[in-house]
Amino acid sequence: MRVGFTCSKKVGNAVARNRAKRRLREVARIVLPQSGRDGWDYVLVGRKDVTATLPFTTLINDLTRALQKVHG
Repeated sequence: MRVGFTCSKKVGNAVARNRAKRRLREVARIVLPQSGRDGWDYVLVGRKDVTATLPFTTLINDLTRALQKVHG
């Protein structure tokens, strides 16, 4: 399984983009081993005023719920 991370300049300056990507990496590290599937590629996109500010548990729950929808 491969994972990609992206944050555009709309997310903010370099500090904000890097913080958002670090949070996405950690969420992927926690969630994907249980909910991801081998052979799939995942791309996590950082969003302005969401990725860097949401509580971490909310990010984990959101990714888990999204993967359940994708894998049905």
